[in-house]
Amino acid sequence: MQAIDEQTITEAALGQMASTPDPRLRQIMESLVRHLHDFTREVDLTPEEWLEGIRFLTAVGQKCTAHRQEFILLSDTLGLSALINALHDKRATEDATKSSLLGPFYRHDAPMMKLGDSIIMKSPGTEVCFYGRVVDSKGKGVPNALVQVWEPDETGNYDLQKHDPSEMDLRGCFKADSEGRYYFRGLCPLGYMIPMDGPVGDMIRAQKRHGYRPAHIHFVIGAPGYRELVTALYVEGDAHIDSDTVFGVSDSLIISVKKNDPASPLPKLPSIHYDFRLAVAKDQMSGRVGADPSQIIAKAH
Repeated sequence: MQAIDEQTITEAALGQMASTPDPRLRQIMESLVRHLHDFTREVDLTPEEWLEGIRFLTAVGQKCTAHRQEFILLSDTLGLSALINALHDKRATEDATKSSLLGPFYRHDAPMMKLGDSIIMKSPGTEVCFYGRVVDSKGKGVPNALVQVWEPDETGNYDLQKHDPSEMDLRGCFKADSEGRYYFRGLCPLGYMIPMDGPVGDMIRAQKRHGYRPAHIHFVIGAPGYRELVTALYVEGDAHIDSDTVFGVSDSLIISVKKNDPASPLPKLPSIHYDFRLAVAKDQMSGRVGADPSQIIAKAH
C-alpha cells in the first residue's frame, strides 16, 4: 500500500485518473490537479483557509440565478476570462478585431431590429449613432453579418439587473447590409461598478480594488464561414480605462465620440465609428467567454 503524504498524494490522485477515456479531459484534469496541489503546498494552506475557500465558492454558486452568473463575474475579475480570450485570439489564422469579454449579462434572445433603429426602450441619456462595417481580413465587406449589441443604462445597470429582467432594454440584433455596413442608435456608453452585493464584491473590497469598468458597449458579430467575434468598444478618456476591474480593454478597442460627423448615417447625432474585422473559421470552437445566465441554469438541470 502506498504511503500518502504531502508529496505522494499528487501522483496517487493522478494514478486514479489515468484511466479517463477522453484524452482532453484527462489532460485538463491532470494539469489542474498538479497546479492545485502545487499551489496548496506553496502557500501551506491550513484547514481553516481551505474551509473558507469552500464557503466562498459555495456562496458564489448560491448567488447564481437565471439572470445572474456570479461564477463568470469571478472569472472576469480574476483575469481568467481575459486570458482565455487572449489564447482564443492566438488560434485565429487571420488578423481580426481583438476579443473582449462577453461578461455575465449577455442574452441570447435579444430582438431583431432594422438598421437605424434604437436599442433604447426606456433609459434616458445621450443618444448616439453607432456605425461602421463588418469586413474580412482583406477589408471586403461581409454581407448580412449578424451584429448583436447590449449595454448598461444611465445608472450603470443592465436590464438583467432590474426588478423585472424579462423586460429588455438597450440590446438588439441587426443584419449588416450587402456591403457589411451597420448602424443603429444607442446610449452613449457609461462606466459602472460591477455587482458588489455578492461574494465577488466581498473579494474585491478585501483586495482594496475599485471594482469599476470603463464606459463600453458589447458586440457579438458573426457570419457563415467566419469566426464569431465577441468584443466591446471602450470610450477614450474614461477614468478607469487603464484599470478595468475585469481586464477587458485593449488599445485597438478604444473609440471616441464625435459630433457633427459628416460620414455618419445620422449626422445630427453624436457618433461612434468602428469597423470590425472577422477571421475565416477553421473550426467550430466558440469564442464566447461568458454566457446567457438562463442558458447555464437550463443546461445544469
